[in-house]
Amino acid sequence: MAASASFRFLSPPAPNPHDRIHPSLLACPTRRRRLRATRCSSTPQPPPSPRLEFPLLPFQPAEVLIPSECKTLHLYEARYLALLEEALYKRQNSLVHFVLDPVLSSSSKDSFAVRYGCLVQIESVQKLDFGALVSIRGVCRVNIKNLLQMEPYLRGDVSPMMDKSCDGTGLGLRISRLRESMCNLHSLQMKLKVPEDEPLQTNIKSSLMWSEKETFEGYDEEFIPGLVERLSFAAYQSVSGMSDAELLTLQKYKIKAMDSTDTLERVNSGIEYVEHNIGMVAARLAIQNI
Repeated sequence: MAASASFRFLSPPAPNPHDRIHPSLLACPTRRRRLRATRCSSTPQPPPSPRLEFPLLPFQPAEVLIPSECKTLHLYEARYLALLEEALYKRQNSLVHFVLDPVLSSSSKDSFAVRYGCLVQIESVQKLDFGALVSIRGVCRVNIKNLLQMEPYLRGDVSPMMDKSCDGTGLGLRISRLRESMCNLHSLQMKLKVPEDEPLQTNIKSSLMWSEKETFEGYDEEFIPGLVERLSFAAYQSVSGMSDAELLTLQKYKIKAMDSTDTLERVNSGIEYVEHNIGMVAARLAIQNI
């Protein structure tokens, strides 16, 4: 189901020193070949990352996007079509998807937090009589450092967020198990019968193939997560026929994955989630074949 980026904006304050934006609550994406940035490291005082400017597309708190995930947007408001034009022609098909979350405050001013930033690549654009359908894919988590523009759409400085370095102990075996589990889940999904008006979900296979790519043309390598980190995100994808409760569970897993900088922790959580879905799909197939 297509997600619409045209929703009621959460009343952001004007860009002045009294803005109640909470950068400590932000989250992450990536930039292209001509742009350079320093990866986040686990050292106590890492060197500051260069400020990279992107258009920012806000979403409701329930619409977190993670690296490797694909999403379809229906953009039709003039401000978002202008944002799309900048992303296509000035930012090498890139923009930042983020969650704009209202924050309780004693002040009369509206306050909000910018969370779960993800640099995305625009994979395709289909022009419509009323707006455009835009397919995007998450590339990398980013921290949104500063809002530079509020109107007609948001623009800001971002820096990449990467996992802490991992010693790799036991990680290879866990990654192999995660890959195998994702392939098994995809194979089971392909056997499901779904209504004609409901497309069969193959998100897990699409994300796995993207994560295992060897080259990412147009991107600076500093902004591409390593293979293991990419794979650790690919596990958290929707499955055909998910209930509202199951989609809520997926959302919780995605938020946990975005917050974590521990690759092994995310891989283990991904294995747990994928194997749970294997059991769920297997049960549906058993009922389907009765």
